[in-house]
Formats: sequence, structure tokens, C-alpha cells
Amino acid sequence: MLSAPIISTTTRNFHYEDTGGSGPVIVFSHGFLMDRTMFASQVAALKAQYRCISWDQRGHGLTATGRLSPFNFYDSANDLSDLLSYLNIEKAILVGMSQGGFLTLRCALTNPDVVSALILIDTEAGVMPPPTITGNQGLLAEWIKDGFDADLQAKITGEIIGPTEPGWDGQSYWTALWAATRFVNLVPSFNALIQRDDISSLLSTITQKALVIHGELDAAVPIADGIALAKGLPNSTFVEIPGAGHASCLTHSDLVNPAILKFLSQLGN
Repeated sequence: MLSAPIISTTTRNFHYEDTGGSGPVIVFSHGFLMDRTMFASQVAALKAQYRCISWDQRGHGLTATGRLSPFNFYDSANDLSDLLSYLNIEKAILVGMSQGGFLTLRCALTNPDVVSALILIDTEAGVMPPPTITGNQGLLAEWIKDGFDADLQAKITGEIIGPTEPGWDGQSYWTALWAATRFVNLVPSFNALIQRDDISSLLSTITQKALVIHGELDAAVPIADGIALAKGLPNSTFVEIPGAGHASCLTHSDLVNPAILKFLSQLGN
């Protein structure tokens, strides 16, 4: 797998991984507090037929630095467009999980010509409800005050990962990653999350084929919001992942990957 930093037109360095190859391009955008590695199972399943690119967003993974100015998901959508431009990719299938879905949808709105299809996992077009914002602000305040203790770890794990299948052992990797997160990256990223705008009324303009995948038990983005997203997109298919929470592509990849493969096979690439 090829790996290198890039310089976007915003002069920011981004880390990405690229399997290379001549197949159709798929670009994976991760969720909040995650990084490009959350799609390892999907990349492994697809790389024989597709060129798979995964990247770390602002404030996350190897892109994170000791400085992060306020930003929004339109900025992140531009980062994604810059990545495609840097790699001389004219069109790609965009995969976005949660936060990655927020920026992916906005990329489809602001730069539709680069999008050949969309795969949206445990995400939504709407805003975070005020009670949820209040609850998450409480978690952030607790994190800043007391550090990433066992109680906070359990709360965040339940929200961001959710139920897991027997034998899934990835939780310790992610909790260690969260414990090492610096507030300089955490706070602007959190603010982007809770301050995003509602683009539900614009979904009808996104006409590319879309697959919407959602965990049945998602505590961060309720499945009703995923269903609403699929209904708002004029050319979409909805797949529910039984027993899965927010990170269905991580915890239930045995159900998510076949759904993705089926969708891709119907695109005619």
C-alpha cells in the first residue's frame, strides 16, 4: 500500500493511504475520533478490484498537529476535493462514515462532478438535536476536567462504537487512541460536529446512486435519521445492519461488506 502526506490548497498536510491499481476509485472518509484505519476491513475486501484511498481528516490520525483553527464540514469537503485533485482523480465513489458522511454529502453538493456514487454509513443530513448537544458538551467538559477515565471511556465507547459481534476485539485500539487525543484537535473537531448546518432540503439535488447503511442500534445517529437520509436522496438504497451500533463498518463488517460489494456490482464500473 502506498502512503504519503499531501499538501492541499489550504497549505495543510494530509495523510492518506492509497492501494493503487487501475480499478474504479473509492475514497473513504472516517468518523469523529476515528482515523483512516477504521476502513481496514472494507479496503481488504475491495482492493483487488478497486483503487482504495483512505485519509485522515483535520485534527485526526496522522493529519493531526499541535494546531487546529476552527473549521466546518464545507472546509472538510474542500479538503476531500483537494485530495482528489492532487491525485489527478476526476471521479470517485465516496464512502463516508458519520462525520465522514457529513463532509461527503457536502462534497456532493459543492463539487458534484467528482462524485460517481455515494456510500453513507451511520450518518445523516440533519443537525444534532439540542439535548444531544448538551449531553455531548457535558462529556467534553468531563474529558477536559477529569481526563479520559474509565467512566468516560465507557460512555464514549457506547456512543461511538456501540454493540459488537462476538470475537470483535478492536475496542482497546480505539480507546487508547482517544486517550491520546489532544484538546487542541478535539475541541475544534467537536465544535464542527455540533455546529453543522441542516442540508436535508438539498438532498434532492444529489442525484448520484447512493447506498445508505445504518446500524439498527445506533446511539449517536438514530436509525430514523438514516432512513430519512435515504428517503431524501432520489437514487438511494437503504440497508439496516441488525444488532449494530454507530460504527457498523467496524463491528459488523461481515454484514456491511457484502452490502457494499452488491451495491458496487450494480454501478456498472
